[in-house]
Amino acid sequence: MIFRPCRRLQRHDLPPLSMDVMMMGDGPGRRLRKNVANVRRHVDYVATVLNHAESRLWQYKRWQRPVQQPDELYQNTALPARCTLETPVDCILTKFVRAAMNKVKCPVYSLCWTPEGKRLITGASTGEFTLWNGTAFNFETILQAHDSAIRAMTWSHNEQWLVSADHEGFIKYWQPNMNNVHMYQAHKDEPVRGLSFAPTDVKLASASDDGTVRIWDFARCVEERAMRGHGSEVRCVAWHPFKGMIVTGSRDSQQPVKLWDPRTGDCLTTLQDHKSSVMAVDWNRNGNWLLTAGRDHLVKLYDLRTMKEMYSYKGHKKEVTSVAWHPIHEGLFVSGGGDGSIAYWLVENEKEVAFLEHAHDQAVWAMKFHPMGHILATGSNDNNTKFWARNRPGDTQEDIFGLASFTTNMVYHQQFLLSDRTPELTYIFLTGMGLDEEVVEKMNRDITSNPATAHHTMLLMPEDLNARHQHNANIGAKKTLIKQPPPKKAQRQFERMWNVSKPGGGGCKWFFHISCSVDFAGALQGEPPEWR
Repeated sequence: MIFRPCRRLQRHDLPPLSMDVMMMGDGPGRRLRKNVANVRRHVDYVATVLNHAESRLWQYKRWQRPVQQPDELYQNTALPARCTLETPVDCILTKFVRAAMNKVKCPVYSLCWTPEGKRLITGASTGEFTLWNGTAFNFETILQAHDSAIRAMTWSHNEQWLVSADHEGFIKYWQPNMNNVHMYQAHKDEPVRGLSFAPTDVKLASASDDGTVRIWDFARCVEERAMRGHGSEVRCVAWHPFKGMIVTGSRDSQQPVKLWDPRTGDCLTTLQDHKSSVMAVDWNRNGNWLLTAGRDHLVKLYDLRTMKEMYSYKGHKKEVTSVAWHPIHEGLFVSGGGDGSIAYWLVENEKEVAFLEHAHDQAVWAMKFHPMGHILATGSNDNNTKFWARNRPGDTQEDIFGLASFTTNMVYHQQFLLSDRTPELTYIFLTGMGLDEEVVEKMNRDITSNPATAHHTMLLMPEDLNARHQHNANIGAKKTLIKQPPPKKAQRQFERMWNVSKPGGGGCKWFFHISCSVDFAGALQGEPPEWR
């Protein structure tokens, strides 16, 4: 049966342009071109989750999963961090995405992601909550939460309550819709530096500059006990993930780290390995590892089962102000320094895996991973909240903000790479399925007879020349969105060789090659390559 349309397809002509549109000229057109060039980056994890949901129907074992090659073609087959537990280096977030700043510039002292990961909440020195979109990283709303600087905030384990504390000692309870339901003064006229929930969310621990750690009944907002033992301000506090144990870090260099029993208020032990004050502590989700960061430029890892130091990580040039464990990979964590640096570490390796020396201009006060583990948010004293994402397959050092220096000596030097490029290179273009044996033998004879030109001969497809080499050559240059037609000379040469190569047209040859040279000096200025 042949389908016949009921009426003939007709051509619908577009209406004529109005005089206003024709007279737009340079003004709106120029602004539109500028907006196209500066498209906001989006990092959406939905595509990776869909890839996993589709592939898990037939991939029962991890070795059945296709291997991702370092090429741009594999970017569409990326998987979430939970599917690559055997390769934690895939979640080393060194790719800079965006720097967010409030209209009123102020330092960012604390931040946290919403439980579903759709938004990031930052607490600033002005006492304001700022909500940033978790996909486009743009500003959403701002809320005057406290009258003084917000020093700490944390979510309950049941994801129903957000608790924040300020510089004047007040603690506030918030619902997920940012509705304030209660407020009380936990520490009189002293800033609250840390907050932590018990595993059951029944109790709340707060650390303050008055040298005490107080245990509160969360529902009744009543103090149950105050634990004293540090000789100076208590900078941080963390409740064990599933046990009745609290760890605190203090400015007291004699007793920097203490473990407490919250039921009796007694000190269980004191860890004195740090030679200076401790700025941050964090429990691993396995409950056995304790991470501490101090002003002695060191990050230390303790084993709770032996109460001994396992590793000492040295890489920061100044004090370490913040640490955070990765939510998916158990042995991966990140640390922030007082000089604005960020370092990524693996538990078994005392040398940093990646180091961003100038990630911020000043101290990094807070850092949190996205619940999916693919984005890191950092808040700093330089008034910026920065977002860092995973590197995609095919990304090069030019795409990593020029900051990353890996421990394998993979340091990117842009001037060195550009100076080594020769102005004229010879390429062989392939239009069929491959090279003939005679052509390969001829190439080998040419290379053997003249070794000096061997490194100038490269075997590439035509799209490789336009995509790869032109992209790498235009570092820092503006991209041209208009496609340039090939020169008339190249068209005539193509037609002539095509007629010769056709069957019965002067010999049956199924291949041909064109030797050309590319003007990279013009490509560096944003101009299309010149064919010679």
